[in-house]
Amino acid sequence: MNSNHINLKGLDRIELESYVQSWGEPKYRAKQLMSWIYQKGISDFESMTNLPKSFRHTLSSQATISRTEIVTSSVSTDDKSIKYLFRLSDGKQVESVLMFDQQRITACLSSQFGCAMGCQFCATGKMGFFKNLTTAEILDQFMGIEQELGREKSITNVVFMGMGEPFANYKPTIKAIRLLCNPETIGMAERRITVSTVGLAPQIRRFANEGLKCKLALSLNATTNADRSQLMPINFQFPIDEILSATKHWAKTTGELATLEYVLIRGINDRTKDAERLCQLMANLPCKLNIIPFNEIEDSNFQRPDANAIENFQKIITQNHYVAPIRFSKGNDITAACGQLRTIYHQAGKTMTGMI
Repeated sequence: MNSNHINLKGLDRIELESYVQSWGEPKYRAKQLMSWIYQKGISDFESMTNLPKSFRHTLSSQATISRTEIVTSSVSTDDKSIKYLFRLSDGKQVESVLMFDQQRITACLSSQFGCAMGCQFCATGKMGFFKNLTTAEILDQFMGIEQELGREKSITNVVFMGMGEPFANYKPTIKAIRLLCNPETIGMAERRITVSTVGLAPQIRRFANEGLKCKLALSLNATTNADRSQLMPINFQFPIDEILSATKHWAKTTGELATLEYVLIRGINDRTKDAERLCQLMANLPCKLNIIPFNEIEDSNFQRPDANAIENFQKIITQNHYVAPIRFSKGNDITAACGQLRTIYHQAGKTMTGMI
């Protein structure tokens, strides 16, 4: 991709109209471009047949439309998840995951290459932070997976739970969401998009005022500041009371239930007193809870609790009248489960390769 050319992918309608007019064309050309880029998935300007030849020549000399390369993809042995390794235009690589659950097809997208949050139970956090993804690079993951799926299937849901902390890359992530939901582009329903955060309190409050109907998932994972700070260093900056206050503000502003994510780790946060404290923390928060048994990662001594401990933890929560499903992550055999993304590609089950 020519670095001097303007990447049209990732631009919103107003930005596209500005460029189109600067090239001496009427504003409605922007809508035509959006249709070609997002609805038809075309990146070759010469193929945009409803645009004047002179304008296509201008676009070829001034602009580009980014595309990612799928380096390889691996299918889990149960056929319920696929992990994709994407190569970005600068050569860096990120992972995304596609999950199948009956009629639901969910794309788990990355917002960063690596992560600076340093969560001890997460492989991405252990690899460190390298760069924020652009809006185009986020959208390229979605569009690349869509093209791999073909016409018979389509992504129904999106979760920003891949590599990186979405709210640490706030503007590009929100812009990607708005473009995903724009009826002139992809037209996904806002309610089918979930953003997961480790608890950046100011951004949670900001997200509440975006006017979006997306869902919010807070990665809590402990019930005391001492335990949470051990697992998640961000807790030193934004302790439990502060992030729950921000999440409560989001829930009241949007009228939506927040989701608390709780990664259950043996001997760390799976005790009876942890479950009891968790109920107390949820008492005044409009929320539901996902219990996620820990998925093992390299360079970690953490372990998943045994089945009885997981069930007992859930029992305490449900006895206090909270919804608390146990979420066993898909794709463990291909290191595609929650917390396992690390751009060290492990082949397991079946493998596929493809270019887009």
